[in-house]
Amino acid sequence: MDKLEMAKAHFAALVEAQLKRVENMKNDKGAVDYSTLDKIIIGCCGGDGIGPAITAEAERVLRAVLKKDVESGKIVFKQINGLTIENRIAANKAIPDDVLAELKACDIILKGPTTTPSKGDGPNIESANVAMRRELDLFANVRPVAVPEEGIDWTFFRENTEGEYALGSKGIVIDEDMSFDFKVTTTQGTERIARQAFEFARKNGKKHVAIITKANILKKTDGKFLELCYNVAKDYPEIQVDDWFVDIISANLINEKVRKGFEVFILPNLYGDIITDEAAQIQGGVGTAGSANIGNHYAMFEAIHGSAPRMVETGRAQYANPASMIKAAELLLRHIGYAKEADRVIAALNVANNTIKITGRSDGATGAEFADCVIANL
Repeated sequence: MDKLEMAKAHFAALVEAQLKRVENMKNDKGAVDYSTLDKIIIGCCGGDGIGPAITAEAERVLRAVLKKDVESGKIVFKQINGLTIENRIAANKAIPDDVLAELKACDIILKGPTTTPSKGDGPNIESANVAMRRELDLFANVRPVAVPEEGIDWTFFRENTEGEYALGSKGIVIDEDMSFDFKVTTTQGTERIARQAFEFARKNGKKHVAIITKANILKKTDGKFLELCYNVAKDYPEIQVDDWFVDIISANLINEKVRKGFEVFILPNLYGDIITDEAAQIQGGVGTAGSANIGNHYAMFEAIHGSAPRMVETGRAQYANPASMIKAAELLLRHIGYAKEADRVIAALNVANNTIKITGRSDGATGAEFADCVIANL
């Protein structure tokens, strides 16, 4: 097969797979109602590097604030130990089949950071996060950032199953001179993330939604995303809507005169990844931010930072800051209908952040000491 025919066949297979995904979205029956479940299973998945250490502390906080429902059997915790880089390399899969089955047996997942090999570091396996979002159809990545003293209260709705990340490991090398990667935008995928953002804004009294694209350059994909978001916005006339290019919004987030006016953002996958890291840095660093990955049938909650393997290599894992995972646990509680318990966690977390000094080294507190402070203040 010559190069052109190879490329045609490769692209045709990608299009076919995406068309099937569109049909699945069309046939989806809607979101689960957790209040109707007799039992809610929370899968705890430590991941790699510092992941097991900080996830264990977040689980301790959850168990403490949910003590009565854990004792009654309404809340059940399940340990999932197989989502490690070693197991994934051995299986040559982003998520080994047995681990995926365990994940699907849960309702909610609390997940520590996982490692993805870079080019040249090992087999070309997909990110476990990307694979989990696809396999569980976790289409909404919701990331809150707040700095009250600076008037910042932002919530980012990042589309989670499309864009460059959906096809990022599906590119093709034509020859030594040329490679392609791909990006995809669908009507169903865009409309559902837009509606999540606008529903959140309406329910929480937010008056402004900003749509972030590079539609002036990527006219087919980002242009479609922008148009569809504006179409959804017509159902929410009380909310002000505008759009920004991703480069200028990255500048405006550090512009103290402008940034206070933002509240809710809708972003395609790649831009959402980048911009939310910038926003978290404004809040105090990526170690302070939790993240919700929400679908109609499953949801996964995690930190937004990486697995920090150097901390493990230098024997400092016990000093890793669990604040991001505890923040993820707070988001988890809200998602399953435990808003009062979530309020208690966030209040206690604020006390710990202002009381406990964590440096990532032995001159600061351990993650367990930090979590102890949170639990003591619940």
